Amino acid sequence: MRYSLSRIGDRLRGCARCSHGAELARRFVRLRTVGNRPARPCHDELVTAPLPLSVLDLAPTRSGAPVSEALAETVAVAQEAERSGYRRVWYAEHHNMAAIASSATAVLIAHVAAHTSTIRLGSGGVMLPNHSPLVIAEQFGTLAELHPGRIDLGLGRAPGTDQVTLRALRRTPESAESFPADVIELGHYLGDELPVSGVNAYPGRGTHVPRYILGSSMFGADLAAKLGLPFAFASHFAPDALHAALAHYTSRFTPSDELAEPHAIAAINIVAAESEESAQHQLEAVRRERVRRFLSRGREREFTEEESHVLVDTPAGRQILAMGRYTASGSPTAVAQQLAAFAADCGAHELITVHAAMSLEQRLTSLRLTAEAWASRD
Repeated sequence: MRYSLSRIGDRLRGCARCSHGAELARRFVRLRTVGNRPARPCHDELVTAPLPLSVLDLAPTRSGAPVSEALAETVAVAQEAERSGYRRVWYAEHHNMAAIASSATAVLIAHVAAHTSTIRLGSGGVMLPNHSPLVIAEQFGTLAELHPGRIDLGLGRAPGTDQVTLRALRRTPESAESFPADVIELGHYLGDELPVSGVNAYPGRGTHVPRYILGSSMFGADLAAKLGLPFAFASHFAPDALHAALAHYTSRFTPSDELAEPHAIAAINIVAAESEESAQHQLEAVRRERVRRFLSRGREREFTEEESHVLVDTPAGRQILAMGRYTASGSPTAVAQQLAAFAADCGAHELITVHAAMSLEQRLTSLRLTAEAWASRD
C-alpha cells in the first residue's frame, strides 16, 4: 500500500517503528507551513546564475574486465569533471547488476573524494528503503566531516534491484512505504536539534548534508515539493513523466528551512565527439551494448556483440532503446544546442549528464567537449 502525502502526518504520529514519530510529525507540519521564512544555507551552492551541468557516473564495468578497473575509472571521470567545471558527480546504488560497480555508494564517494579537491560528490542516489536513516546519517555525516562542503545526499524510494535481491538485502517491498518518514527522520539526524528519543548520529549531527529527492514518477515530485527539497528526475532511463513531474514540483513547491526556491534537476544521456560521424558511431555502439547487457541478465551465457545487432530490432530491444529517449549526441556545438533545448523544454534548473561511451577515453572526451561547448555557447 502506498501512502499519499496528505496522510504522512497521520502515519508519522502513529509510527510504531520510529521513536521519533511525534516529533517527526511536528517537523512535517512545520515544513508544510514555513511560508516565506529565509532558507538555511544547506543548498546555497544552488543559487547561481548559469544553468549548471553535473555528472551521473554509473561506474560501468566491461565484460571480462576486473571491477577494479571500473572503480579506477570513476576517479578519472571525477577528476576530468572537476577540471571541466561540472558542479557535482553522483553515484547510484544498484545491487546484483554486473554492469554497475557503485553498489557501495558511500564507500565509492569516499574513495573519489580522496582523489579530488573541489567538486561536489554524492549519491544519485541512496535507496533509503534498503537502509536505516540513522546509518545513512552516520555514513554521510562522516563523509561531510572528512570533506566539508562537498557532499550531497540524493535519496530514492526504489530498491535499486529485483525482488529476489531485495530479500537478500533483508528488506521487503513494504519498506518503501516509510520513505517519506525516513527522509524526515534522516534530516533530523543531520540537523542541530536535540532528539526527544536521545538517539543521535555521530558523526552526522550538525553537518546539514543537503538532501535531494530522486524519482521517476509523480510521487517523488510531490514529496520534494511538500518538503521543500531539490528534486532530480531520472529522465535518462525513465522519460515518460519528466514534464509532468517537473511542472508539478515547481508549481507546488513549498519553501523550507533548507531551500527557498524550487530546484529541479533533469538527467540526460550524452555522446559528444569531435565530429558528428564519430559521435554517431559511438552512439550506435552504446545502444547495442545497452540492449545486450539488459537482455543478458539472468542468462548463463551473455549475448555476444554480434547478436546485439539483431537484438536491437526486437520488441524488447526497442523498448530498452526507448528508455534513452533523452540523449544528446553529435559534435560539441550540436550537443550544447540540444542540452539548451532540453533544459528549456522541461524547465530544469540543472542538468545531470550521463556520458555513455564504450571506452574511458571516449567518456573523458565527451565530458570535456560538452563542458567547453556549454561554457562558450551564446
